[in-house]
Amino acid sequence: MADTTLATASQVAKWDARFLSEYVRDSGFRPYMSRGVNSVIMAKYELASGGKTINMPLVTRLSGAGVTGSTALEGAEEALGNYNHSISISWLRNGVLLTKDQEHWTEMDMRAAARDQLNNWAMSKLRDDIIAALASINGVAYGSATAAQRDAWLDDNIDRVLFGATKSNVSTSAPAGGATYDHSASLLNVDGTNDKLTAARVSLMKRIARTADPHIRPMRVDAAAGREFYVMFCGSRNFRDLREDSAMATANRDARPRDVDSNPIFQDGDLIYDGVIIREIPEIPVLAGAGNGGTTDVGPVYLCGAQALGVAWGQEPKSTTDTRDYGFRHGVGIEEARGVSKMVFNDKDHGVVTGYFAAVADA
Repeated sequence: MADTTLATASQVAKWDARFLSEYVRDSGFRPYMSRGVNSVIMAKYELASGGKTINMPLVTRLSGAGVTGSTALEGAEEALGNYNHSISISWLRNGVLLTKDQEHWTEMDMRAAARDQLNNWAMSKLRDDIIAALASINGVAYGSATAAQRDAWLDDNIDRVLFGATKSNVSTSAPAGGATYDHSASLLNVDGTNDKLTAARVSLMKRIARTADPHIRPMRVDAAAGREFYVMFCGSRNFRDLREDSAMATANRDARPRDVDSNPIFQDGDLIYDGVIIREIPEIPVLAGAGNGGTTDVGPVYLCGAQALGVAWGQEPKSTTDTRDYGFRHGVGIEEARGVSKMVFNDKDHGVVTGYFAAVADA
C-alpha cells in the first residue's frame, strides 16, 4: 500500500507570526549622550527649526599670572581665547518595499518586521558614525586620511596621544609634509607582548588627560559630592586584555565603589579603575598589521571627557510610509537629519585622549 503524498504546490504553508531577528546591539554610547555641556556626547537640537550647520564656540580658561599689589593692570590684561567648531547635518534615509502578495502569503507582520529592522539600522548607523568620529583625523575619516594628514594631526595632538605602554613610543623617524612626528612609524613601535592595555595604562591615559594643554575635563556625575569620571571606549580585544590584567581584576572584585552600580553612566559589564569607566564597544575596528613588524594588530582606545563629541539633529529618526501602484505596493521607511563630529578646537581634539595598543587575536 502506498501513502498519498500531497504535491508541494497544494500544500498550505504556515509561518509563525513571531519573527526572529538578527541580533543588532544597542548603541553603547547612549548613556553618555545628553543636552548638557557635562556629557561626553553633546546632543544639539537647535537645527530642528531649520538650518544646516550649528557653530559651537569655546572660550578658553585664563592662564596668566595677573597682577598683585599696586601693579597697574592697564596694559597687562589677558586676551580671552576663543575658537569655533561646526557640525553640519545631512539626511539619512532607508526603506523597505513590500507587495500585497508577499504580505498575504505569510502570517508574519511584514510591516512590523520592516519597522523593527529600520530602527535597528538607524541605531547601528549612529553607533558606527560615533566610532568613525572618534577615529577621525581633523574631520577626515581615519581610513581616508593621508600620511601627511595623520602626521599633522599627531603634531597638533602630541599631548593627548599614546602609542602602547610609554609616551616614548612616539616616533620622529620620517614624518610626511614637514611634520615633527610620524604616525605610522609610531604604530610600528606597538609590540604585541609589551604594549597591551592594562590598568596602569588606563591611569597613564588619565594623567595625560589631566596634564594636556588645554586640560580634558572629566564628566561630573555628582557635582555636590565632587564625583568625576572619564569614560574609556575600547574594542573587544583590548577589553579582554584589560579584564585579564591582575590589577584591574582585583580592583573590580575587591575595591569597586559600593555605589557604582547606581551611577547613571555605569553599565552592566563595564570595568572601573582610578576614576575611569571602561566600556567595551565590539564594533571598534582593529588596525590590522599596523603594529610591530607589520604583523601586529593594533586597537584604538579612546579616553573621553566632557564635550568629546557632538551630535546635531535637525530631525530625530521618524517612520515614513509610501503607497503606490494603486495600493498594491507599500513602502515603510525611516528618516533623520543629523551630523556627528569629534569636537576640535584650534586643531586639538577637545575631549579625547587617543591610545593605540596591541590587539592580538585570540589563539
